Amino acid sequence: MPPSDVFRFSIDRGGTFTDIYAEVPGLPGFRVLKLLSEDPSNYPDAPREGVRRILQDVSGVPLSKANFDSSVIEWIRMGTTLATNALLERKGRPCALLITKGFGDLLTIGKQDRPKIFDLEISRPPPLYQTVVEVDERVRLVGKELSEGREDFERGVGGQWIEVIEELDFRLIQTDLEALRLKGVDSLAVVLMHASVFPRHEKEIRDLAKNLGFGHVSLSSEVMPRIKIVDRGQTCCLDAYLTPVIQKYVDRFRAGFMRETTQLHFMQSDGALASADDFMGSRAVLSGPAGGVVGYAKTTFDSENPRPVIGFDMGGTSTDVSRFDGDFDWVQETETAGVHLLAPQLNINTVAAGGGSRLFFKNGMFVVGPESAGAHPGPVCYRKKGFLTVTDANLVLGRLLPERFPKIFGPAGNLALDRYASQEALQKLVDQINGETGDTAMSQE
Repeated sequence: MPPSDVFRFSIDRGGTFTDIYAEVPGLPGFRVLKLLSEDPSNYPDAPREGVRRILQDVSGVPLSKANFDSSVIEWIRMGTTLATNALLERKGRPCALLITKGFGDLLTIGKQDRPKIFDLEISRPPPLYQTVVEVDERVRLVGKELSEGREDFERGVGGQWIEVIEELDFRLIQTDLEALRLKGVDSLAVVLMHASVFPRHEKEIRDLAKNLGFGHVSLSSEVMPRIKIVDRGQTCCLDAYLTPVIQKYVDRFRAGFMRETTQLHFMQSDGALASADDFMGSRAVLSGPAGGVVGYAKTTFDSENPRPVIGFDMGGTSTDVSRFDGDFDWVQETETAGVHLLAPQLNINTVAAGGGSRLFFKNGMFVVGPESAGAHPGPVCYRKKGFLTVTDANLVLGRLLPERFPKIFGPAGNLALDRYASQEALQKLVDQINGETGDTAMSQE
């Protein structure tokens, strides 16, 4: 438990709901709160609003929504699906790829794997980068026997000997970077051959880019310092695409506090915490679900009776399933939304089906998703003129009980789920189905 005069907040910001657990002074010593992750008519940011409401409720002192004192908070720890959703919806920051000359199409070619080899029409997701700049540089690794007596060779990471065949042409690179700035590109992914053992060229490009005003530069030698330039490059591009989105959210979140005295940490995909300044897009794809794995591993697994535990997390947009048998199960290579990622992650399987998945009747078939109603406007029962979803169906069937659900809906965010609105919307779908099939016996149930 925290000292008697400070607060601690643990927050899970999902795509639909934000859940907050707070350790607070006095009895009972904790508070819990659930809010819609997006409710622009009532608050600008759900996690910060949750923190404000709990501080206000415990202290009895009214606090401004725009700016309030956080000096009584010891730390805030947050898991978020922000990076996941930005990747799935392709809403990251436009970025450019800088790669060794001659390899401009390397990441487009990728691994040349064909997961759906018999499909008549192969559709490939577009690359994350907006444009490619080929950098005229070249180094090669040489053996120890070739390095003797050669003072012009350099030592790489791990002690390898490196011969720099061609140094960077800073004048040419500056011209290319200035052209990117004119196109509105503000984020760069720098991926050079052998950078995992010879990062000097990448760092020199970053220094130049920062001087020219680029907001973010991801280096493959820092994001994932390993061999295999395709994996390293794709991971670096993912980082350049997502990290600016994350940092923008972090800055906006911090801006709502009068002082920056609070420790702010985020859950990473591998189940570890990172400070807000070190939170990277390539380590954030499973931030939210990873928090769930760590949580149930700590609370449900009995080391004296070590039976494996299954984790099932159904959110508004997706459902995450995992397993814990006493040791965390990590994977080093994954693929998400068609992007190959080389970074440690907890082994979590995600299915694109959640409570917010929309319901349709198309071409004589019942269809669920993959479109999601999200948090705003959300399902019909959220009272925002939203869409018919799985949540509405479960409400009509009695599987969701409004009296057991928080009253956080409606224009003022203080009403219960609206079962009648769900029934009315579902009846329109029933009438459509009966009209198209000629069967008038189909009921809502």
